[in-house]
Amino acid sequence: MPHESAKLLAQGLSWIQQGQQVAIATVIKTWGSSPRPTGSLLVISQRGDFVGSVSGGCIEGAVIAAAQQTMADGRPQLLAFGVTQEMAWEVGLACGGRVEVFVERADAAQLSSFTTALSSRRPLLLLTALPSGERWLFQHTDDPSCPEELRAQVAAALQGEGAVDVELADGRRFFLWPLLPAVRLFIFGAVHTTQPLCQMAAQCDLDVTVIDPRAAFATEARFPTVTLIKEWPEEALKHLTLDRRTAVVTLTHDPKLDDPALYAALKSDAFYIGALGSGKTHASRLRRLGELGVSAEQLARIHGPVGLRIGARSPAEIAVSILGQLIAVLHRESA
Repeated sequence: MPHESAKLLAQGLSWIQQGQQVAIATVIKTWGSSPRPTGSLLVISQRGDFVGSVSGGCIEGAVIAAAQQTMADGRPQLLAFGVTQEMAWEVGLACGGRVEVFVERADAAQLSSFTTALSSRRPLLLLTALPSGERWLFQHTDDPSCPEELRAQVAAALQGEGAVDVELADGRRFFLWPLLPAVRLFIFGAVHTTQPLCQMAAQCDLDVTVIDPRAAFATEARFPTVTLIKEWPEEALKHLTLDRRTAVVTLTHDPKLDDPALYAALKSDAFYIGALGSGKTHASRLRRLGELGVSAEQLARIHGPVGLRIGARSPAEIAVSILGQLIAVLHRESA
């Protein structure tokens, strides 16, 4: 689940703990041009405060009004909207479209289970029957309550394929919404390029950590908004988990710092591994890692030299190329 959604759900839980009713509106399906993708959230409080968005602003008023009704009577609603050509232009779209939004009343137990799973980095999937609102929560497809005909879609969603609306041959309709932990980016090396990369990655809702034992490099003044670990990679990696929602980028050119990080990443489920350096530097790096017993298949996972080939020169341009490649891999797009 995107980090943005985690913050929205946390706000909803906070409102409930303050004694308010809360409704959650979720984009279920879109046709044509849509300003917000499937799975986007709008969280509304009883007194009318809201966070998030289900459109560029053209249907929020109607959704908030429906949410107030749902909070009052507890009945979920499946809303359909047509975005006209005129409305589309107002929110920056080239053409109109349609969007479906599911509105339901939230409760503390529901939101608490979501936030607990996210904080412990456990992927979950919320399966909702439409339009009744009956729901199930899964951690894996082995759960006996998971409908057999939906196991493939549930597995794909838990692997990061994203939210999806499914209609079965018998007419039953379900919405699969994966609650995935935030994507983490571990950057080894507090160098010049690391600064713009941290800033851009944070704007893309990545959870960024910089690891570098060199006190002159890893300072709060240079990196005021990210987690800093001032340890050698071997020590830092003893308490870091490199799961399939983790990206690793090495930027130092120093084998003492880069090689241990890459070795650990290649033995993990990290979805993206990148290493800065020239072609010659990368060839030497592969040779050293091969001598440590890393297979050719594993070495092929390294994006090196890191980044998209866009002619990047400045630190900011290099950061753009790295982040672009990382996002492409995350969403399984051709880079």
